[in-house]
Amino acid sequence: MFRLQTENINIGYGERLIVKNLTVKIPDKKITTIIGGNGCGKSTLLKAITRIILYKSGKVILDGEDITKLDTKTVAKKLAILPQTPESTNGLTVGELVSYGRFPYQSGLGRLKKHDYEVIEWALEVTGTFDYRFLPVDALSGGQRQRVWIALALAQETEIIFLDEPTTYLDMAHQLEVLELLQRLNKEQERTIVMVLHDLNQAARFADYIIALRDGQIIKSGDCETVLTHDVLKEVFHIDAEIGRDPRTNKPICITYDLIKEEKRK
Repeated sequence: MFRLQTENINIGYGERLIVKNLTVKIPDKKITTIIGGNGCGKSTLLKAITRIILYKSGKVILDGEDITKLDTKTVAKKLAILPQTPESTNGLTVGELVSYGRFPYQSGLGRLKKHDYEVIEWALEVTGTFDYRFLPVDALSGGQRQRVWIALALAQETEIIFLDEPTTYLDMAHQLEVLELLQRLNKEQERTIVMVLHDLNQAARFADYIIALRDGQIIKSGDCETVLTHDVLKEVFHIDAEIGRDPRTNKPICITYDLIKEEKRK
């Protein structure tokens, strides 16, 4: 089942197209990871799907409707996004920032109700940021701030969550904590997770479905067995990769790689 998909979408800045005539279907209730080199259109695609930026032509379809025809609150109840570079917090405390995730559900005077506070507390707890709730976001480390922004996305209580490089600034342990949290949300609550990752082995370990992009086009999509191959990585990243098996998950992993020199590409 596909609740969310693009149809022949073109996205760019000025006259330059970044994503070209792209049709993508996002599997429902699965973890989808988008991989590709810098500038290939990963973040641009996420921003267009979530209406952060406009696309030039084509369609984004959500639950059978053109997303451009849906009002902002309706979209915000269905999609949440953690951008690559979150906006300034302007002195907000952690608790105040995470409470903004409840905006789509507020009406009238915009006062938070009991359920809103329960969701905010849950989001803080599962991201390990509850103890920071009274501190200014600007006073936290980069890794702590990243987890606060993830808490904000979770507080929005949507069925689909987009994350653009959610492990940025995190050490290895916290990266694993975040990815395992997203995996639990997917398995236990059937949340659809769509994220951009640079770490190929993390993508293979946690994703049900991988989309490999190059120059705004899909080179390969499917499960990790289909995408994490020598030939696909060569085409997407211009690397000569050695693929092995993770002894714990039995999924493919990139053991090592060399850069393919220009003269070898000809």
